[in-house]
Amino acid sequence: MLCLVSDFKLNVSKIAVIMRILLVEDDLPLAQGLQISLRHEGFVVDHVSCGKGALAALSYPDHDMAILDLGLPDIDGLKVLEQVRNKKLSLPIIILTARDTIDEKVQGLDLGADDYLVKPFELSELIARLRVIERRLGTANSAIIKIKQVQMDTAAHKVKLDQQDITLSKKEYMVLKTLMENAGRIQSREQIESRLYEWGEEIASNAVEVHISNLRKKLPEQFIQTIRGVGYTVNV
Repeated sequence: MLCLVSDFKLNVSKIAVIMRILLVEDDLPLAQGLQISLRHEGFVVDHVSCGKGALAALSYPDHDMAILDLGLPDIDGLKVLEQVRNKKLSLPIIILTARDTIDEKVQGLDLGADDYLVKPFELSELIARLRVIERRLGTANSAIIKIKQVQMDTAAHKVKLDQQDITLSKKEYMVLKTLMENAGRIQSREQIESRLYEWGEEIASNAVEVHISNLRKKLPEQFIQTIRGVGYTVNV
């Protein structure tokens, strides 16, 4: 059976990170629509279409949460959930399913789901529930991060230099956000790529370097520092 995989000291009210979601959904049009919508909301979304793919993906600590369909073609979603919890994996999981009986909802929650949303659903409700989990994890996009002359509003997706707005592309913004939220810590190229790109997304070999170069033209000199052979950092 084919299983698809879609290819410091901070002045901050709450530190924000880019959340990576594993979407487990065999309805491809729905999955594609969700990926587009969730990307627009600032999430990075990887997609698999079967239970085996989900279990393989979740065996690595790459994701912050998962959205899990129950009616999968190879393994029932509840079995996937059960196996994940038996492995003591604690990442939050939202069940997204057409199964709407109280018994099934109770079973899903008893097996360790963090939330249960019945199809058809309103996208705004799903996003609201994702935000609840973000806040619980301490990663909600509600922070002002200020380092030297650079201020980032992660709720409005805006960056200011000396109180003046600067224009960044989406990828440039995500690179800068990754560096600022990890100020004082070195981020390797691979770590930055993992926050920018989803599975199957084509990545040029020098993509991170290009984004860093573009950012340096817009930011103060030496704001982003290269640690040769290791990665990049923003110092406080």
